[in-house]
Amino acid sequence: MKFNYGKIFLLGFGFFGVSVIWATYNAFVPLFLANKFGLNALTVGFFMTLDNIAALFIQPTIGAYSDRLRSPLGRRIPFILIGAPIGAAAFGLIPLAGILPLFVACTVTLLLSMALWRTPIVALMPDITPSKYRSQANGIINFMGGIGSIIAFLVGSKLYETNQAYPFWLGSVLVLVAVALVFIFVKEPKEYAVADANAPSVVDNVKSVFTDPEKSSLLLLLAIFSWFVAYNGIEAFFTLFVNRALGQPESEGPRLLTQLSLIFVLFAIPSGYLAGRIGRKPTIIMGLIMMISAMLVMFILPNEALLVPLTKLPVLGVVPTLGLLLMLAGVGWAFININSLPMVVDNTTDDRIGTYTGMYYLFSTMAAIFGPNINGLLITLAGENYRMITVVAPVFFILALLLMLGVKRGEARTSNAS
Repeated sequence: MKFNYGKIFLLGFGFFGVSVIWATYNAFVPLFLANKFGLNALTVGFFMTLDNIAALFIQPTIGAYSDRLRSPLGRRIPFILIGAPIGAAAFGLIPLAGILPLFVACTVTLLLSMALWRTPIVALMPDITPSKYRSQANGIINFMGGIGSIIAFLVGSKLYETNQAYPFWLGSVLVLVAVALVFIFVKEPKEYAVADANAPSVVDNVKSVFTDPEKSSLLLLLAIFSWFVAYNGIEAFFTLFVNRALGQPESEGPRLLTQLSLIFVLFAIPSGYLAGRIGRKPTIIMGLIMMISAMLVMFILPNEALLVPLTKLPVLGVVPTLGLLLMLAGVGWAFININSLPMVVDNTTDDRIGTYTGMYYLFSTMAAIFGPNINGLLITLAGENYRMITVVAPVFFILALLLMLGVKRGEARTSNAS
């Protein structure tokens, strides 16, 4: 198995589609819930985790099942071809829902269908990439995912001002195009012609993580949980933070998030190559220090200081102090996010990549449940003070840093056998 840049870029279109959907969802659905349906922060936070509660059970199971599946289309592609079109259709209907029950029906359909194909499409990356190049490959597909986020935030915020449905319709079209490109151009490896009937289930793999005397896998997964609690808590309420706490228009939050996403994109590929030179663990630790620094400064500075314009850049427009902090966070998040999945899958053998990808999503999904709910509770207890989102993040990023210090496995292997 050789490292093929062209194939990885084409696979990146799948992650591009996933990112367009999630970025648009996270940016605009909280605004609908709070401003269209009048829900408070605690309810918004809970609503933003309903999908993750479902995905908590679906994604690890789908990952393990895809390891066993043998079909003419491969192990992963069937899930993608079923889940993506359903998700695209439901996504396009979300802004048209005028009553809350219909809105919930559309979002639940979207999120269940996304849970069906997210793990398989991510598992395709290590499937077609040798161990030593997985950080670099993950950098490339996250580069493509970052492009998707930028389109969702930058173009979506402009479209939202014209018609609230347009960002969602754009996302639906883009995800269908992206998945079509993956289906046409990315072929799964032929090595897995015969399923292993004795392969352990996802429950057995989770148990092995907790019972393994060498605790690197457990510490790594707990670190992933911690930094996703921090990141998801901020992400779920950031547009409302900018709108309610800083008094800016609804479209300003997504525009500011573009500044984080663009820097993430620019550093996605370099972070993979940096990890190839100095190691994945040191690169992640550098990223955590950057995130901690950005979040602490955001917590300390008053609202007026966060809005002080510093410069104006092409594409990004005016960059305030908050935008500069988001850019630092974008670099840090690239260092962390690009290298975490390769560390997880290099804790196992190649025939169980889907299972361990599912475990990665098990812990990150649990974090996506806790993060918004913790922040929503604090905001509500503080009298709808959306500035509380800057309190939780530094604590959990520091916890993730302490956990990573104990991780001893997960660097690139010299061969694909473990």
